[in-house]
Amino acid sequence: MERKAVVTEIREGIGRITLNRPESMNTFSSELARDLSDALEAMESNPEVVVVVLGGAGKHFSTGIDLKEFLSKEKHEIREFLRLMDRHNNVLFAMSKPVIASVQGYTLANGAGLALACDFIVAAENAVFGTTAINVGLICLEPGYQLSRWIGPKRALQYVLTGDFIPAEEALRLGIASQVVPLEKLEEATMDFAAKLAKKSPLALKTGKRGLQQMEGLTLERAIEAAGERFAALAATEDAKEGLEAFLGKREPVWRGR
Repeated sequence: MERKAVVTEIREGIGRITLNRPESMNTFSSELARDLSDALEAMESNPEVVVVVLGGAGKHFSTGIDLKEFLSKEKHEIREFLRLMDRHNNVLFAMSKPVIASVQGYTLANGAGLALACDFIVAAENAVFGTTAINVGLICLEPGYQLSRWIGPKRALQYVLTGDFIPAEEALRLGIASQVVPLEKLEEATMDFAAKLAKKSPLALKTGKRGLQQMEGLTLERAIEAAGERFAALAATEDAKEGLEAFLGKREPVWRGR
């Protein structure tokens, strides 16, 4: 049976998506790119999923676009091919559920863009990030944009134009990685974080992610108003009442998503 380019699993509120081309360092073929976007959309629409974990099989998270496939494209095919390569980041931005990237080894170019488009990154000590397309005569514009959201445009431009690596510890210092752990602890650390989020109210998680996205770039007055509207809507839900009653009653809440 042919191996799938992307593997999925759902357990205890956590949806797992694994890039599954380890022999090619999980580079983005058309199949992988298409299956990844479809898997993300399926996790978003599945009510059993509260949080999503995205990882890569083998030694590396992803080293970007499959260059052999890229070189096989005619000039008139390149733009549509790149739309496919970027589709997952549009899906990630539209998702209301938190997504954790669990990365090890090389996380480069389109692979870096994918990790940076997630809400959180848990990195192994051997993880290396890089917007490296400049080194082959191309440029990491979309991954560079994702990087700029974490570290600012000027510093991101430096990495985009030099192609310099960002080792895991430097990624932690820059605020790119939320945790850096030994490689053998990566699975445990990622799943502990995911399980912590999965216990929260799905409605509150959605409100938090969507609310902060909406508030970004607004004036203070408009941001406060937007926050108040979202908080009021959340406070009127059954889950908000359940959360408060559970806290006062010193018991675990039972979330119903309404």
